[in-house]
Amino acid sequence: MMESPLPVRNGVNATRLRLPEEGPWGTAMEYLLQRFPHVDPQGIVERFERGEVRGLGGAVITPQTPLQEHTFLWYYRELPQEERLPVELSVLHQDEHLVVVDKPHFLPTTPGGKYVAESALVRLRVLLGLPDLVPIHRLDRMTAGVLLFAANPETRGNYQMLFERREVRKRYQAVAPVRSDLALPLTIRSKMWKSRSYLLSQELPGQPNAETRISLRHSWSSPEGTRGLYDLEPHSGKTHQLRVHLASLGLGILNDPFYPILHEEAPDDYSKPLQLLAYSLEFTDPISGRPVEYQSELSLAEARPADPYA
Repeated sequence: MMESPLPVRNGVNATRLRLPEEGPWGTAMEYLLQRFPHVDPQGIVERFERGEVRGLGGAVITPQTPLQEHTFLWYYRELPQEERLPVELSVLHQDEHLVVVDKPHFLPTTPGGKYVAESALVRLRVLLGLPDLVPIHRLDRMTAGVLLFAANPETRGNYQMLFERREVRKRYQAVAPVRSDLALPLTIRSKMWKSRSYLLSQELPGQPNAETRISLRHSWSSPEGTRGLYDLEPHSGKTHQLRVHLASLGLGILNDPFYPILHEEAPDDYSKPLQLLAYSLEFTDPISGRPVEYQSELSLAEARPADPYA
């Protein structure tokens, strides 16, 4: 992996850009000015003049640096001011290798789109003073629960391999309707595919690549019908897997704006979070060799306690 010559600033990594091998631009700066016509051109020039644009190994790229002199350059983006999301994350565990947090609904795991500073990664880097912090896995922005970050670059690969080898037991909880004709527990398997250009994941014919075990913990009556608290155990990690698998059974998770019906885009309604929680992660710690389990301290607002007399 190519190491950035610029350090993390305010919790955010510098951006890497590959330069073209040839073209009508005499300098790297001329290329950037044409590449990003909607960015303040004076701001781009000033970044070069301040020495904030670097090449591999830390070489300073000036306004006069020829285009062909470097293949890659790094720079800091000028980020818009973000409104702080009205949600908070909490640290469940921290040691020299690992940081485990409870991620709230609506907070993305990593920067993307309109969320940069307002991501779990950037918030934690700033809060804990750990610029090398990186996520070991991901949770959807709309999903809450246990999320792991590597704090030590020298040992992060040990934890990443646990997920690659599927040696982590992941358990989720969800609130969804109940079907009286559906025999649970059951395991659902399907082939899932997600396009980068389309919001939704799709189930396609073919060899399954996604597997989820679904069981019903308990149910209760509501004005909208019978609802239940489900335990979900994915044995793969496809995008939106749990949401798609439940929706395919007619059990769309409560407050899901995507499945089974894609709703029109609307501002976040913080009173109606997606009722999906990454409840626990269980694995053998690759450093200590001891079995560990990290459980969320959050709960699903629409869940009801089990009736002891049922």
